[in-house]
Order: sequence, then C-alpha cells, then structure tokens
Amino acid sequence: MIVDPDTGLAVALEEARAGLAEGGIPIGGALFGRDGELLGRGRNRRVQDDDPSMHGETAAFRNAGRQASYRGTTMVTTLSPCWYCSGLVRQFGISRVVIGEARSFYGGHDWLAENGVDIVLVDDPACYQLMSDFIAEHPELWHEDIGVD
Repeated sequence: MIVDPDTGLAVALEEARAGLAEGGIPIGGALFGRDGELLGRGRNRRVQDDDPSMHGETAAFRNAGRQASYRGTTMVTTLSPCWYCSGLVRQFGISRVVIGEARSFYGGHDWLAENGVDIVLVDDPACYQLMSDFIAEHPELWHEDIGVD
C-alpha cells in the first residue's frame, strides 16, 4: 500500500472543502488502489442530495466503481469514520484507512484496527479546523449527521 498519507489527505480535504462550498457537511474521502492509483473520490452529500447514506467515504467508494477485490486498497478520510463507514471498510476488506483527524468525532477506527485494518491517524490541523468551524457554525446539521437528537 503505497499511498502517501499527505497526498491522499490533500484529495480528501479538497472534497471536504467542495462539500462545504455546496452547503454540505465538510467531510471528504478518497479510495486508492494497491498501486497508489486514485480509484474514486467523494464528499459527504447528505444535504445536497437529501440522502442520509451519502457520506464522504461512501461517495468515494461508489465513485471508485466495482473492483474485483478491495484487498490492499486505502480509504482516506478527513474525519474518523462513523460506524456506517467503518462497516463499509470491513464489509469490503479495505486494508488501510488514513484519517485526517479524530478530535471532532471519534468514530469506529479502533474497532477497525482491532479487526486487522491498518489505521493511520494524521491529526491534520486543517482537517480539524474545517470541522471545528463547521460544528460551531452549524451544530444542528452536525448533530443530524452524527445521529444526535
């Protein structure tokens, strides 16, 4: 798995910023092949598409198209993956997850690590700032996204 975390994170962060510019939740993702090729990229589009299942990781996964196997692939995400996206990683055998930050939201990445997924937590200041600003400005939308009433 030869994806450089910083290079992959730049793609995911670009997606997150695009989502924010569209009025959505700024979480981006990118799926890379075992050779480092970008297979798919995407952003949380729950608001834009009125689709609660369109998270950054799922958008990247869908945009990658069908793969014969996901062994050796790397999912890069700006934020620790929720349980839904963590399940996607496990279900399809994605081997590595690069996470921009986990201070704003601590998702299922410990569970992924316990089940053999290689986890790289970058703690990128730009990812954290993007999410913390969004949460401060749109707490109701953030709570909706993470399932808090």
